[in-house]
Order: sequence, then structure tokens, then C-alpha cells
Amino acid sequence: MGNEKSVFETLFEINVNDHVEKKNGLSYLSWAYAWAEVKKRFPGANYEVYETETGCVYFTDGKTCWVKTGVTIDGLEHIEYLPVMDYRNKSIPLENVTSFDVNKSIQRSITKALARHGLGLYLYAGEDLPEIKIEKISAKDAKILQNVVKNFAEPDKLYATLLKRYNVRSFKELTVKQRVEILEGLNELSKNRR
Repeated sequence: MGNEKSVFETLFEINVNDHVEKKNGLSYLSWAYAWAEVKKRFPGANYEVYETETGCVYFTDGKTCWVKTGVTIDGLEHIEYLPVMDYRNKSIPLENVTSFDVNKSIQRSITKALARHGLGLYLYAGEDLPEIKIEKISAKDAKILQNVVKNFAEPDKLYATLLKRYNVRSFKELTVKQRVEILEGLNELSKNRR
């Protein structure tokens, strides 16, 4: 039983990059995707939206407000507090807060609590990819990709551009998805040269 992965390891190893939305320079993980991934692996997981004594789903200091959510997986709860914010990630003054703003913050807060359990945590650390090796391409595929690049004008410049774009030192560090993306891009490039 010593080889079993913890909840954190299981969730942290999931590459969530295809489900990240970028808005105003900020990255957001789709809450629906995040919840589905957790429930697939841990069907007993649940979340709670905390309420005030009067049943309000947000808390306030009279100026701004925030939500409080908790996600429990295998008996461990991680609680997250999140301000109710606008599209620029600035707190919304209490008198301007709408139910839509509060609902959006609740979903974001649950997603952030899921990150404390491991899912998509690397997004909050500002990293681009999780520390998993299973999706890296083979040395053979890296070599094939290099040979494809050699067929283009100024191959060294193109190679350097691709490495910089994908923030890798060599093609061997690319993921399978990135390799496909590059091949599709090179295919378009060769069509345009004809």
C-alpha cells in the first residue's frame, strides 16, 4: 500500500492547461472542469459555501465583501476566502455588489480550495506546466520534429523561436500536445510558402 499516491499527488499531477481561461492577463481554471476531475477520482468529495448567521452567502466589513468556501476530500477540508472582485481583480464596493459577482466569487473560491488539495496549484505559483513527465514527447519524436524544422528557410532561427515560444531548452522537453501544435503550425507555414 506504500505506493499509493496521496490525494494531493493525484490531483497535482493533472495537467489542467487545456481548461485554463485567460482574462485580462489572469489565468482561471474552469470550475466545472475542476470539480468534475476531482469527483471522477474522489466521488465522496464535497464542498460547502459558508453563510453568515443570517443566511447570507457573503461576508462584509461594510465596505467590501468576500465569500468563504470549503472543499473536503477524504476527510480533509481546505477552506478558502475570496474577495468579491471585478474583472480587474479589484474588490467591488459593497453597494455595487450583485448576486452575479458573488456567485462568480463562490465558483472561483471553490476552484482555489481545490487547488489547495493539488488540482491546478501550479497555476497559482505562476508556472506554466506541472511537474509531470508522462506527457513529454519521446527522443525519437523530438528528432523527427528537428528534421522537419531543417526543411525550412533559416532553420536555426525557427528552432530558436520555437524553443522561446514554448519556454523549453530543447524539443525533448515538449509535451505531446505542444508537438502537435508545432507540426500543425509548420504545416500551415509550408502551405503559405507554396
